[in-house]
Amino acid sequence: MTVDIRIVRAGQMYRYYLRETVVGDGRRPARTPLRAAQEQAGVPVGRWMGRGLAVLGLAPGEEVTEAQLRNLFGERGRHPDADRIEADRLAKGESATKAFKAGALGRRVTVTGVDFVFRPQPTIYLLWAFGDEETRLVIEAAHERAIERVLEWIEDEVAVIRYGKDGIYRVRPPGGLVAARFRHYEARSGRPLLHDHLLLSVKGQRLDGKWGSIHTTALHENTVAASALYNELVAAEVCEELGLATEPRIVTPGRRPVMEIAGVPHELIRWTSRRSDQIAACLAELEHEYVTAVDDDGEPRFLPVVSERARAKMNQIAARKTRPPKRKTQPLAQLRVWWKVSAILTSKVAADVITNLLEHARTAAAAIRARVAAVVDVALAAVDVTATVFVMNDGGRFHRRHLLAEARRHLALVLRGRRRDPSLDEEIVAAAISTHCLDISEPTTTIGLLSDYRLYTARWSLSDLPARRRPPVPAADPDRYPPADPGETASLRPSGQDAGEWEIPRIPLQYERAVLAGAVVREKLRTTATATAVRGRAYDVVAHQQAAMPEQLLAPEPADPEPDDQEPKAGRGGAIDMTALRALQKSRTDVEALDLTADRLRHLQEVATKMADDSRVRSDRHTAQADADAVHPTRPVRPDGQQAHHPQEPGPHRGREAGH
Repeated sequence: MTVDIRIVRAGQMYRYYLRETVVGDGRRPARTPLRAAQEQAGVPVGRWMGRGLAVLGLAPGEEVTEAQLRNLFGERGRHPDADRIEADRLAKGESATKAFKAGALGRRVTVTGVDFVFRPQPTIYLLWAFGDEETRLVIEAAHERAIERVLEWIEDEVAVIRYGKDGIYRVRPPGGLVAARFRHYEARSGRPLLHDHLLLSVKGQRLDGKWGSIHTTALHENTVAASALYNELVAAEVCEELGLATEPRIVTPGRRPVMEIAGVPHELIRWTSRRSDQIAACLAELEHEYVTAVDDDGEPRFLPVVSERARAKMNQIAARKTRPPKRKTQPLAQLRVWWKVSAILTSKVAADVITNLLEHARTAAAAIRARVAAVVDVALAAVDVTATVFVMNDGGRFHRRHLLAEARRHLALVLRGRRRDPSLDEEIVAAAISTHCLDISEPTTTIGLLSDYRLYTARWSLSDLPARRRPPVPAADPDRYPPADPGETASLRPSGQDAGEWEIPRIPLQYERAVLAGAVVREKLRTTATATAVRGRAYDVVAHQQAAMPEQLLAPEPADPEPDDQEPKAGRGGAIDMTALRALQKSRTDVEALDLTADRLRHLQEVATKMADDSRVRSDRHTAQADADAVHPTRPVRPDGQQAHHPQEPGPHRGREAGH
């Protein structure tokens, strides 16, 4: 995720945020005023955000002072200008108690806020670091507007104030929220990392004028959906303004692809990921200790394979163990010069590519738009979203927020950096709930009646797997490989290989199974009586599936253009990695519940290959383009008179307000 969330407590505000975060994660000199420390660190001053500022007498974009931060976040939730309010009341002759209460915002609290950290995708902040001044300003503006949109969504759809006995009543803060934003430029390793800390106050005003506290659990629950929305917004505006496109890149095999700007070499991302390499090395050691750990009796302490949950916990431990001390901050202009020189010398990327990175990205974007027409079919998107969420949530139970986060990820994958209608994600969620989801809620509390907390599962009838008992496993031997599956014997370690160099066995990742689930469900729906309602027009189906398919599964373009009167050559036979699919089929996971047979897998391969070939043929026949840089997707009309959604085509000189 590109959005992190942490709790801010009153005492923590003094110890950490006022000392380090507000000055670019550097070390603030003792007895140095905040504004002077920010100027020395070369970071901009903090700015106020949120609709709730009007109630407090503040305006968006005003500078955040140290006294205001201390009052709102450090003094257990007082008015930012509580000192002035209290002094005015005392001057009017009021008692000290009444003057103090006048500067309070309801009850005093220990948790005074949450810290949202927003950072764009690595390829975006690489363009920001190596581009010219205009490129830098465009990316920073897109970054800021995406944060504003996410904050508006939190104010309208997420934030709630609890009140009454045990907090049984919930209400949206009608006046909005209050937040302070601070800009940072680099990571702990000294590499470029554009990111903002958004300190969101938990204080909100109800309709009756009383002040209450925002329910922080709701903010935590919707962090994934907020991250997906931010990623989509910032990438769409950057691509719109600079004439770029995104592409899915697989960082970890089996996990969800990451949408990055096309044309930015992966070696540059590796150059920025020094911390990732350190964490990965530490994680490998922790995994080896995990699978070989034994108790006093020589019995294995843990499972002989690493589950996703165990790996996530060990990843957090590895991040803490390898965390370096903070560096002294430098002005941005000096950092940009250092970053470019360091990348040229150490990243193994040609100097002309780094110097002209934006032009390389624009060239790659033109090739992608010539190959993939972004078409969003709401019905098909609902199938993919529901199947993915069903498989990736334990027990196949999920809430609406899970569907919303997955819908936004799906749109980012399909649109490839194009803008969309603001309500399209909600349309996909509504279609998924009404068509493919079954409400299984049994609310015993008031919160269970709310739409955000209704519990769903998929409507599809999937055969249940019988419970399988794990056979006893022998004690771990440091001279043998850990067993690949419970019950199997450990194999001897090859000579010349030390412990820690083994390939640690892992349970197959859920995203791989989710992709297969979506393919199987789509195939089943096409054979049912409701196929026409689900599929829409055939061209839309092909274009939608082509856009949603990872790049490595697309059939490659022919080297020479074929005449229109000749039949197109068959696409690549290995469009889908059948070895990986069969390995997943044999694994003891819920893939078996989908009844994936070898014949069905072969059929899926043929369908996917034919789909890629047909999409290329239709693209050649219908687009009729002479220049790949001037591609504009059409807006086909369905037989029922409705139009499939096609986003606006971005360009290097589009206005910022287009599409919003």
